[in-house]
Amino acid sequence: MSGLLPWQAADWAQLRAQFDRLPHAILLTGATGTGKEHFAQYLVQALLCEAPSADHTPCGRCEGCRWLAHGTHPDFRHLTPLVEEVEGKAAVRKLEVIKIDAVRAVIEFAFLSSHRAGRRVVLVEPAEAMNLNAANALLKVLEEPPEGVVFVLITHRLQQLLPTLRSRCRIVPLAPPSTEAALAWLATQGETEARAELAHAGGAPFALTPIALRPLRQQYVATLLQPSMTAVLDTAAAVDTAKLALAQPVDWLQRWLHDLTAVRMGAAARFFPEQHAALAALAARLDLSKVAAFHDQLNQLARFGHHTLSVRMQVEHLLLAYQKLFVAGR
Repeated sequence: MSGLLPWQAADWAQLRAQFDRLPHAILLTGATGTGKEHFAQYLVQALLCEAPSADHTPCGRCEGCRWLAHGTHPDFRHLTPLVEEVEGKAAVRKLEVIKIDAVRAVIEFAFLSSHRAGRRVVLVEPAEAMNLNAANALLKVLEEPPEGVVFVLITHRLQQLLPTLRSRCRIVPLAPPSTEAALAWLATQGETEARAELAHAGGAPFALTPIALRPLRQQYVATLLQPSMTAVLDTAAAVDTAKLALAQPVDWLQRWLHDLTAVRMGAAARFFPEQHAALAALAARLDLSKVAAFHDQLNQLARFGHHTLSVRMQVEHLLLAYQKLFVAGR
C-alpha cells in the first residue's frame, strides 16, 4: 500500500482527529491528478488495520494490512469503471463507466457479515463514472447503510454527482500540493522535465502527460501556433492514430486557449509559460468577440470526451474553428 504524500499531512491530521466519529460515507474531492487516490488508499488501510497506533496510523504488518497490500482482503471491495472497447470506423475507443450490476455486487457485499470482525470498506473511484442507475442504486444503500460499513468515494468533478448523493456523504476537500512540494516529489520520481511538465499539467503532479505522448502534444501545440490546413489535417490524423480519447486534445486546447486569453489580458501564461512570446504574438490577433462562443463549444464537447465520436473529425473541426478566432494581418 502507498503512504500519504508529503502535502497530505494536514488533511490527514484533520480527518484523523475525527476518526472515532467517522460517518458511513466519505467523499474525497479535489483537483484531478493531485493524489486523492493515495489518500483514499491510506484511509482504507487505516480503517482495516487490526493493530493501528494510537493516532490511527496503520501498522503495515498485521494480517489486515498484508491482505490489503496483496489485494485479497475479504472485507474490502474496490469499485472502478469497466473499460468497454467500442469499435468505431477508425479505431477502437474506450469508455469508462460504472454500471448498476457492479454497484449491486458491492451492495450485496455490504450486507454480509465481516470476515475479520471489523469494518467492511468499499472504495468507489471515480464516483462520477457511475451512470444514473448505478448512482441511484448506491444512493439507496447510503440512505440506510448497514452497520460497520464505510463507503469511501473519490470524485474529480464534485458537481457532476447527484446532489442527493453528495448530501449523504461527508465531503472532505483535499488540498493540492504547492509548486515546491510537487517539484520536490517529482524529483524523487525521476522526472527530468519537472517544472515544464508540471506547468502543462496545471500543477497536478499525477496528471503529467505520459512521455510517449509528449511528441504528439508538441505537434499539437505547433499546429496551434500555425494552424495551416495541412498542419490541422496531419495533427488530427496523428491524434486518431494514437487512439486518444477526445478528452485529451480538447483538454490541451482548453489550456492553450486559457493561456492565450490570459496573455491578451496582460497576465502570465499558466500552462505553456515557455511559449509566452509566441502566445503574445498570437494574442495580438485574437478576436475576443469570438472567444466566449468557442469556450462554450469546447466545454460542451468535453462532456463527450470518452464517447465514441469520430475523434479525427472532431479534432479537425475544433482546430479549424480555432483558426477562425484570429484576425488576419492585425
